[in-house]
Amino acid sequence: MVLTVEELAGMIDHTALKPAEKRSKIKQLCEEALLYNFGAVCINPVHVQYAADFLRDSSVKVCCVVGFPLGANLSQTKAFETKEALKQGAHEIDMVMNVGAMREENFELVQSDIEAVVAASGDAHVKVILETGLLKDDETRKACLIVKEAGADFVKTSTGFGPMGATPHVVRLMRETVGKDMGVKAAGGIRSFKDALQMIEAGASRLGTSSGVAIVEDYRWAQYSDAWMEPDKPCWTCPSRQANMATQPKDVFLWYKERCLICPHRDENVFND
Repeated sequence: MVLTVEELAGMIDHTALKPAEKRSKIKQLCEEALLYNFGAVCINPVHVQYAADFLRDSSVKVCCVVGFPLGANLSQTKAFETKEALKQGAHEIDMVMNVGAMREENFELVQSDIEAVVAASGDAHVKVILETGLLKDDETRKACLIVKEAGADFVKTSTGFGPMGATPHVVRLMRETVGKDMGVKAAGGIRSFKDALQMIEAGASRLGTSSGVAIVEDYRWAQYSDAWMEPDKPCWTCPSRQANMATQPKDVFLWYKERCLICPHRDENVFND
């Protein structure tokens, strides 16, 4: 797989979602998005109108997060937040799924929650953040199918504030589940062009990252190698390597731990305790 610099940049949602971001950061984000022709900027609702005005008449879209970062808002709140973001100029909505409902198998609530945002979004694309670090693989598969049934346009891996970010394994799992015609957005922990290319190779059609400038600049001057597609070490790209009892539900952590302990590529330093 060889992408042009322009193709890579067009797949990036240039992101600034930390709660302490100032207006000056959003201005910088928009300036960089214009300079590099990123696909979108991804920001919190409070900054949407400013970014939409700044990027007016450009090809850069404004993506607004909804129900962020926990996904535990009422569906009515998420729908209202969506409508207000669109009024202020957003073109895309990245909503967080109700993860608790997903884990307790309340699939009807998960689907109706997504459908409320889809209904409120009009023609705007809706990407649904699964927060896969809180889910087992079978739950991720089921969530993808629900998102597809609910009429959203993308499934997305992570908020960047959860227990783990995107991994090639999870992206591949999501792509295999939703098929070729639905979007898959990888987000969380994508910091280098090698990370980016591995996510794309696994099936991502969009990338959420705050490192877009560094990724594009480094890729611009790199000499392509097929070795970029190979993980540096299996343990460091497997979700099990990122499992953490302090930030994951106990049953999810133990599920990852069990997978790790029987893996032939296991790093002996993982789960020593």
